[in-house]
Amino acid sequence: MASEINGLLPKDIQDLVLKSKIFVVGAGGVGCELLKNLVLTGFKDIHIIDLDTIEVSNLNRQFLFRREHVGRPKSHVAKDSALKFNSNVNITAYHDSITEAKYDVNFYKQYSFVMNALDNRIARSHVNRMCLAADIPLIESGSSGTLGHVTVHKKGVTECFDCTQRPHQKTFPGCTIRNTPSDPIHCIVWSKHLFNQLFGLADADEDVSPDSADPEAISSAGKAALETESEQPISRVSTRQWAQGCEYDPQKLFHKFFNDDINYLLSMDNLWKKRKPPTPLDWNSLPDAVASSSSSASRRAPILLKDQRVWPIAECAEVFKKSVEILKKRLEDEKDGGVLIWDKDDDVAMDFITACSNIRSFIFGIYPKSRFDIKSMAGNIIPAIASTNAIVGGFIVMTAFKVLKEDWYKCNSVYIQNRVNVRKELYHFDQVMAPNPKCYVCGEKPEIVLKIDLERMTVRMLNEKVLKKELCMIAPDVEIEDGCGTILISSEEGETDDIGDKLVKEFKIVNGTRLRCDDFLQNYNLVINIVIMSEEEAKDRDKSVECFELVGDRSLLVPKEEDQATNGKESDKDPDAKEAEAVADDDDDLEVIAMPEDDVKVLGTKRPLERKDEGEGTPLKKRKLAEEPSPASGSAYCMDTEVETIDLD
Repeated sequence: MASEINGLLPKDIQDLVLKSKIFVVGAGGVGCELLKNLVLTGFKDIHIIDLDTIEVSNLNRQFLFRREHVGRPKSHVAKDSALKFNSNVNITAYHDSITEAKYDVNFYKQYSFVMNALDNRIARSHVNRMCLAADIPLIESGSSGTLGHVTVHKKGVTECFDCTQRPHQKTFPGCTIRNTPSDPIHCIVWSKHLFNQLFGLADADEDVSPDSADPEAISSAGKAALETESEQPISRVSTRQWAQGCEYDPQKLFHKFFNDDINYLLSMDNLWKKRKPPTPLDWNSLPDAVASSSSSASRRAPILLKDQRVWPIAECAEVFKKSVEILKKRLEDEKDGGVLIWDKDDDVAMDFITACSNIRSFIFGIYPKSRFDIKSMAGNIIPAIASTNAIVGGFIVMTAFKVLKEDWYKCNSVYIQNRVNVRKELYHFDQVMAPNPKCYVCGEKPEIVLKIDLERMTVRMLNEKVLKKELCMIAPDVEIEDGCGTILISSEEGETDDIGDKLVKEFKIVNGTRLRCDDFLQNYNLVINIVIMSEEEAKDRDKSVECFELVGDRSLLVPKEEDQATNGKESDKDPDAKEAEAVADDDDDLEVIAMPEDDVKVLGTKRPLERKDEGEGTPLKKRKLAEEPSPASGSAYCMDTEVETIDLD
């Protein structure tokens, strides 16, 4: 297309586009827009990978897909649709996980650069490490509602994806969910746990019954419960078994979860000394109103769709009854041992969550939410905006031109904001940063500090929750630096499974122990320095909260000379850009709820790249704005044309 018509692109860029071979990771919201842009630009050799299949909820913004494509692999359909724009392009599609071992360093080395359009942090970090190992550029991107970003990462030249610590998904202590909810999200999480306990994959950590072991609740009822458990064995049945025993009778379920359990909570005196106590509900005398609303206000309220309005409690109870009956029948239709999987696009499952959440909110004096709001929060989604994906997709291709020319100084990070800043700009351009010398991924000697509860941390938890989930490793091997070369974790299947449930303290791990970790697939090595939690710290942590913490004295990570140079001043970065920079995920259906207070934390001091003169190799000063009138003139600041647009001359 554009590259096939002389004059549309400068000759040097045209040649580079025609010769390049690129790899696109992700065929979702941003991925579809990006693939369309690439074929229209005239890139001739494109490889694209995505593990997902198309769902109905994708169709409102992923425009390469149609209703007849539902259930088919995204990458294959995206390829077929994109070829209709330009049939002269060679597109290779993979319906697979990017973390499979066959996509190794040699696989990455065949490409000119990689473009990320992913929807989760672990996959992003993995691709970042593979690009570092293969020494090829990575163009990272993401969108979340009206926010978006595009950044460039090149080994030894710019910071890598992991040089900046991104916010994680918000989690809540189990005792808060079960005993003392105070926000709608607490009730929504409880309702999802209840769905799994009754119909889905039950998890002991997602119990919905009152937690008598809550340290704050140890009073009359709590002590009695704990003493009874310790004095004599109790024959317990699971929530599923109990529900099956009463044949999923909606009234009995309602009475247990919204009356009996609430009365039990009320008997835990300590919980309600400084809180408003909950109000148990009776099936036969339910209020026919919305919590925290007056009748006059209800009369003045406009007529809304079912999903937009907040249901009265009586209606919630009726919806609860109908949804339980339907879900019970579905469960009976499953084979022995079959379970139901909660899906936000399943109307009945969503009705169940909405009804349970609002009933529990009413009980605890929490303002209820509409079905639409609960669906967004229950699915951890931020409403996707197709135009944001289109803008991000366009910036990626514009950035790709600079990457092909290896003009790293011009590869500015782009942040799409949800409002214009003081300079009337919707897009914020930030100068690309040099690698963080203290990064635990691209640093010269990557190290990190891990604080653990020695009485709870097992080998399996270290492997699954720390190495794979938090540090985004795929197949880690761990050796204890004890002089004997003790292997704690092996990537070979079954080799260390027999010690998975043992506490790490059984392997003589103490304060100061060093663990040498290696991921052969990612060509990544890391040293973990162990710090043991004090008894007070371990005791203060709720048992539902992770028994570890990745920590480090951040001040020690800042080079002294640079710390003094900053003189304690704040960064000059536009504050609006920080919100856009915190975008961690693409807009695909499951999206981490963005917490405004979770600012991006930087590990160490960032160092701007210095542009060098091509002739003499001497550093030049930072570029200034092309037009920078004094504030008194009232004129808006304008970005340098080198930053805002592609210099095609």
